[in-house]
Amino acid sequence: MKFFRSFLIVVLSFIAVQFVAAQDKNVILPPNWFNLDLKSDGYFGISTEKAYQELLKNKQPKQKIIVAVIDGGTDVHHEDLKDVIWTNKGEVVGNGIDDDKNGYIDDVYGWNFIGSKNGNLHYDNLELVRIKRYLEPKYKSTLPSTKLDSAEKEEYKLYRRVVSDFGKKYQEASEVYPIYIAIKKMIDSVAVLNKKTIPSLEDIDRFKTDDEFDDFIKKVIRKGSKEDGSIEKFYQNIAKGNKELNQTLNYNLNEKYDMRAELVGDDYSNSSERGYGNNDVIGPDAEHGTHVSGIIGANRKNNIGIMGVADNVSIMSIRVVPAGDERDKDVANGIRYAVDNGAKIINMSFGKAYKWDKKVVDEAVKYAESKGVLLIHAAGNDNENIDVVENYPTKFYDSSEAKEYAQKHKKPEDKLFMPLIQRDNMQQGANHPYMRKQDMINKEPALDSAKFKLPRAQNWIEVGASSYKDDDNLKASFSNYGKYTVDVFAPGFKINSTVPGNKYDEFDGTSMAAPVVSGLAALIWSYYPHLTALEIKDIIMKSVTKVNHKIKYKNEQDETIRVNFSDLCVSGGIVNAYNALKLAEQYKK
Repeated sequence: MKFFRSFLIVVLSFIAVQFVAAQDKNVILPPNWFNLDLKSDGYFGISTEKAYQELLKNKQPKQKIIVAVIDGGTDVHHEDLKDVIWTNKGEVVGNGIDDDKNGYIDDVYGWNFIGSKNGNLHYDNLELVRIKRYLEPKYKSTLPSTKLDSAEKEEYKLYRRVVSDFGKKYQEASEVYPIYIAIKKMIDSVAVLNKKTIPSLEDIDRFKTDDEFDDFIKKVIRKGSKEDGSIEKFYQNIAKGNKELNQTLNYNLNEKYDMRAELVGDDYSNSSERGYGNNDVIGPDAEHGTHVSGIIGANRKNNIGIMGVADNVSIMSIRVVPAGDERDKDVANGIRYAVDNGAKIINMSFGKAYKWDKKVVDEAVKYAESKGVLLIHAAGNDNENIDVVENYPTKFYDSSEAKEYAQKHKKPEDKLFMPLIQRDNMQQGANHPYMRKQDMINKEPALDSAKFKLPRAQNWIEVGASSYKDDDNLKASFSNYGKYTVDVFAPGFKINSTVPGNKYDEFDGTSMAAPVVSGLAALIWSYYPHLTALEIKDIIMKSVTKVNHKIKYKNEQDETIRVNFSDLCVSGGIVNAYNALKLAEQYKK
C-alpha cells in the first residue's frame, strides 16, 4: 500500500491544481457578486451597481463602445448577448462578397482566423511542442562536444528546455489519466448497480473491491468528494478533467498532430499574411469566449440572465484560440482586425509559456497603441510570479534594449526535468528524489527592477484574479501575480456568466477577471468618450480599492507566505467602478 499512499497524494495534488481553490468553493455567492460593493453588500466586487444607482442614475451614455473579444469563439445568438453583439454594417449577410473591402468576406460578427472553407481548427499543440518539432531535426543528436555558434547555442538551450518541459507535462498527464478513467468507471459502475445517475458516498463505501488499486480509487473518491463539497460536484470535475487530459495527450502534446495546413490553409511561415480564415465566429467550442463576453456586456435591461459590467457596448467576436496554444500570427491578425474595424478595447483572456514570433505580436500591439486602442490581458492561472516566469503575450517588447539587457543578465539554464523511474521502482514514493517538489524548483534570482523599465506597451492592462472576501485569501489561489508585471486585480472566482445554448455557469480564472476590467473600461469610455486609452488606464489604476492588509499565497517554493498586496501588482488593489467614474468626472475636456 505504500505506493498507493504516495500516489494518492500525487493524484489528489493534480486534481487540486485543476479544480481546487484555497477559497471555499462550496460557498453560495450572489450571481452578480462581482458587480457588488464591499461596504454595502459585503462582497469584494467592483461596485458597479452602486455606480449605476448613485452616479449614473440620471445620465445617458454618450457613445457605444466596441469591445473585441479575442478568444475561442462566442455564441452570438445567446439570449443575453444577441442584442449587444457587434454587426458589421458594411457587409451584406451571406452574399459571399467582401462588401466593405476590408479583406474579409461576410465578416458580419467578426472573424475566425483558425478556420477556412474546409472547416474549423478545434485542437492544436502547445507552443512548446511546435518549437520541439521545429528544432528536433537540428539538435536531437547534438552532443556536449558539438561545436555551435552563439545563435545555435541559444537555440539549443531553448530546445533542451522544451524537451524537458514536454517530458514533465507528458509524464504528469499520462500517469494521472488512467486514474481519472478508473475513478469515473467506478462511479458509473456503482451508479448502475444502485440504479442512480450518481451514487452516494454510502453506495461507494458499500461497493466491494478486490484489490489495492480499487481501494485506492475509493479513497480518492471519498477525499475528492469531501474537498469538492459533494460527490456530484466531484464527478463533474472528474469528467471535465478526463476530457482535458484526453485533449492534452491526444492533441496538445501529440507531436504527430498538426491540422493547421488542412483546416486553416494559410502560409504559416508568412507572418504578414492577412485575409485567411472564415466568418464562423462561434466555432466548435464557444464556451470560454461566450462566458467572457457576458461578463463584459450581457444585456442589463432584458430582465433575464445576468448583468454585464458595461451597459452601452458592442461585442466583436474574433476567434484565434483553439483547444491548445494560440499562434502568434493569429493573435497579431486578431488585434489588427479589431483595430481596423472600430474596437476601442480588446480583451485577451489567453496566454502561453513560449513565444514563436513575438515580433509580429509586438508590431500589432504598437499598431493598436498608435490608434488609441486599449488592450486588456489575463495574467494566467498557474499561481506564478510572472515578473520571473515567462507568460505570453506580454506588454514588454522584444526591443533592442531588451535583447541587450538579456545578454548582460543571462540566467543560468533551468534544472532539466528527469523522468520518474519506472513505476515498478517507485516504492520509495514521496521519498524518492524525483518525487520531491523542491528538487524540481530552481531558486529564483533577485529581481532587477530595471528590467521592467524597458520598452513596453503603455496601452496594456495586465489583470490578476481576486476572490469575494476581504481577508488574507483575497488573491484567488490560482492567479498569477507580479509586482511589476500585473497591473490590477479584479474578481475572478465563481463568476456567473453566459455559456452557449442560452445557459449560464460559474467559472474561475483570470480569464474572468480580465473582462471585468474590459467592461469597466467600456463603461467609463461610454460616458466620457473624450478620454484617451492612456487616460482610461490611468483612471482604472488610480481608482482601485487599495488592500491595506497582508494576504497569503503559496510561492515558487510551495511555501505559504504573507505579503502586502502591493507586492502582487503595480496598483496594489482591486478595480472599482464607482471610484473610477468619480475620477473620470475630474478629467474634463
